[in-house]
Amino acid sequence: MYKLAVFDLDGTILDTLEDLTSAVKFALENNGLPTRSREEVRSFIGNGIVNLMRRAAGENAVNGDKVLADFKTYYKEHCAEQTKPYAGILETLGALKRNGVQLAVLSNKAHFATTLLAQQYFSGVFDTVVGENEVAGIRKKPAPDALYAIMKKYGTSQKETVYIGDSEVDIQTAKNAGVDCISVRWGFKDEAFLKANGASVIVQSPEEILQIFGVKQ
Repeated sequence: MYKLAVFDLDGTILDTLEDLTSAVKFALENNGLPTRSREEVRSFIGNGIVNLMRRAAGENAVNGDKVLADFKTYYKEHCAEQTKPYAGILETLGALKRNGVQLAVLSNKAHFATTLLAQQYFSGVFDTVVGENEVAGIRKKPAPDALYAIMKKYGTSQKETVYIGDSEVDIQTAKNAGVDCISVRWGFKDEAFLKANGASVIVQSPEEILQIFGVKQ
């Protein structure tokens, strides 16, 4: 039985797409660049905000650093306007916690935004929250560094740990760390994409996560 459940943030426990799209649109328009659709932004998410804005602005954008800075400034102020937990997530997390499962968040979202959103929407739920912070010398996903650090903190083995996410980055992160992965169907990637990228366990609803843990809601 798993003792530690580590969750991705965007597309897994929080629907952040609308606020991310608004921030991308602002940053691009502020720099005279063509905007991106909601579905384009969806496809760009998963490898951190630097890669998100590089993809959105175009690899050869001359003012790429300013575009990124504008995105960060806007998103910090507007990251919780339309963002919301997915249906059933709060109940699922609560049931896991009541049954003694350690809960953590590991995201490629900037650490400031990851911690802010986790505190706002999941106060008191997660024991550890980790966002992208390569300045600290910890590589972002799919490198297993941060996941290893979380496992070490709680003293859990690979067999006692599961990583739960919605993207190919999450699947690869779990593989690199040698832990099981649960892929969620309600996030930013569809089921066919997840299967093509190695997903072996895909859940259609948060309640199915509880079934895997043998926990009742």
